[in-house]
Amino acid sequence: MEYDVIVIGSGPGGYVAAIRASQLGLKTAIVEKESLGGVCLNWGCIPTKALIKSAQVFEYIQHAEDYGITVNDAKHDFNKVIKRSRDVAQGMSKGIDFLMKKNKIDVIMGYGKVLSGKKVEVKSDDSTKILSAKNIILATGSRSRELPSLKQDGKKIIGYREAMNLPKQPKSIVIVGSGAIGVEFAYFYNAMGSKVTIMEYLPNILPNEDIDVSKALESTFKKKGIEIQTSTEVTNVDTSGKACVVSYKNSKGDQNMDCDIVLSAVGVSTNLDNLGLEALGIKAENGRVVVDSLYKTTASGYFAIGDIVHGPALAHVASAEGIICVEGIAGHNPEPLDYNNIPGCTYCSPEVASVGMSEKQARDAGHEIKVGKFPFSASGKASAAGTKEGFVKMIYDAKYGELLGAHMIGSNVTEMIAEIVAVRKLETTGMELLKTVHPHPTMSEAVMEATAVAYGEVIHL
Repeated sequence: MEYDVIVIGSGPGGYVAAIRASQLGLKTAIVEKESLGGVCLNWGCIPTKALIKSAQVFEYIQHAEDYGITVNDAKHDFNKVIKRSRDVAQGMSKGIDFLMKKNKIDVIMGYGKVLSGKKVEVKSDDSTKILSAKNIILATGSRSRELPSLKQDGKKIIGYREAMNLPKQPKSIVIVGSGAIGVEFAYFYNAMGSKVTIMEYLPNILPNEDIDVSKALESTFKKKGIEIQTSTEVTNVDTSGKACVVSYKNSKGDQNMDCDIVLSAVGVSTNLDNLGLEALGIKAENGRVVVDSLYKTTASGYFAIGDIVHGPALAHVASAEGIICVEGIAGHNPEPLDYNNIPGCTYCSPEVASVGMSEKQARDAGHEIKVGKFPFSASGKASAAGTKEGFVKMIYDAKYGELLGAHMIGSNVTEMIAEIVAVRKLETTGMELLKTVHPHPTMSEAVMEATAVAYGEVIHL
């Protein structure tokens, strides 16, 4: 079987690369060991958002009186919530199958391994195939990272896969790690009625976000009844009894806590095992494949994209990398990806979104800055919607007006951040954004208003 392009892995990097390759007239195959769509569609981005939507609906019903509506005895069925999430994921995976057929991409199920001579070995339960291609793209993604003190058994100590598919709702759960995965599950399980404790090794939850955002989310979570232990190290989990006994230490010393389930949300590890990289001289550093700006590896004809290369492990990053990689293979001249303009989104409630530098990063980089912050409590749309939590924070270079970063926490901010990404791409200045008329009443007005704060021209504060 001879192809122009073979892609190993069908997540948002792999399947997007395969479709773009087909669009460019390249004969393409994709190899997948489990389910089309990879972790994102099946166990990550999509099903978690379905869970969170159910939690938000339940919260709305519980606060219906705030909107003049009476709802009596509202209850949730945990298993039906889980089933809806799985149904959404399965529907999306079927959609990827349709796209593969539409674009005439051969789908080969099995475990892919690269061989010399631009070949791929695909092993399934009942057969082994050898495929050949002029170009091979590795898009094998990542999995839940395990700590030595937090070995996952899939039952009491779990990763994100098990967290979205538990057979029954835990009465109590300890979540170790407070990145996007950790806080999203914290929100979901808390809204469903579980006792939730977050344990974070660093001083703040969402440690990669601007400190103002981290503190605001911590405050909101505590109001919801989520216990938060920062600057805390989990040293051991004893699962020998009926409950989990979590041993941890912080400024108060060594302590223990009982819970039903421990969720390890301490990041991801790349899937590079048994791919055959070493035999081909494909270089990897710190668990990531070394690539150039067009995702060429150190072996000619072999490429890598997504979580297994440098950059943030995000679905939209993998998709962008896949398109650039394939357009380079096809002889185009694609613009390299600007990793300084990648939006990050966290889908707890309130949502969090950001792009560019935090205030601290901007100051540490030597910028003289203008900072504007507009609270949603001053927004007419937020007041009408009953979603007054949060703010938009804009950071500008004082001398040139360059938009260095934006940080948001509030309702629907994950939809709002794309405006900032676009204007940063276009090198729009602060004054240009300030003079851009935003529709009223909208949450997005807060972008203009925060900019007005930065330039001393705010009207509504």
